[in-house]
Amino acid sequence: MEIITRNNYYYLHHTYKDSDIVKTKDLYLGKTIPKNIEKIKDDFLSQINNQTIFKKFDLIKKNYLKNWKKIPESVKKKLIEEKAVDFTYNTNAIEGSTITLDETRRLIHDKITPAKPFGDIMESMNHTTVFNDIMNNKFSDLSINLIKKWHLDIFKESKSDIAGIYRDYLVKVGNYLCPDWQDIPQLMKDFIKWYNKEKKKLHPVELAAKAHYRFVKIHPFGDGNGRITRLIMNFILHKYDYPILIIEYKKRQSYYHALNQADKKTEWEFLKYVYKRYFACNKEFLPSS
Repeated sequence: MEIITRNNYYYLHHTYKDSDIVKTKDLYLGKTIPKNIEKIKDDFLSQINNQTIFKKFDLIKKNYLKNWKKIPESVKKKLIEEKAVDFTYNTNAIEGSTITLDETRRLIHDKITPAKPFGDIMESMNHTTVFNDIMNNKFSDLSINLIKKWHLDIFKESKSDIAGIYRDYLVKVGNYLCPDWQDIPQLMKDFIKWYNKEKKKLHPVELAAKAHYRFVKIHPFGDGNGRITRLIMNFILHKYDYPILIIEYKKRQSYYHALNQADKKTEWEFLKYVYKRYFACNKEFLPSS
């Protein structure tokens, strides 16, 4: 997307694909570039996506639910267990856990404890419990108390001094200086207020991606923010009956890059990444091109 001029008037110009057909769309801005140009860009992209990308997301959901309905309950349970292993391994590995995928599977399925740090073991076990509770619909909706509960449940043994508690010190992640700790309570209230408002308007996949990015920008906890924000994203997807999205450890660099680009430009850079990964991970639910 770019800003162009025609006859001394400004326009937003966007080129995109719709069913393999390249299309362009322009939005008139006026004689000057509006001060809220970033919001206008986001709204413009949402409008275009409603007509193209979101239709494909809804087709994924339709075929996913159709397929899921056919699966026997006993098999569903095993599939959820395996998904829990996969999700737990990848999300913890991104944050530095030393436990491998096979070790995670043996730990969760067979209760065989690997010779690895105590913290990594407990975080894997506890994360799996939280994930299973999400998949089994044990939580009604997002709230500050629920987010704190997830953090407490995951880190209560490994990091008891910060588990379920907002940080009270400054944090810098790479070049990004996180918000002042004194602002966190209000920022989290604003986050939940935003979620409750936007869930009535945004497409669930867009809502999930935006919630991921906005939460991690707040960075409310001393550690574990990445794991919590990926749980938030997948809680939203599952709540609205869309298949979940696992951010793979082996592809973490593209994930980091998308977050960094969003910091430098707009959150659309992260949404693009999520949409691309979502299509790639769920291509079985789309017609072959």
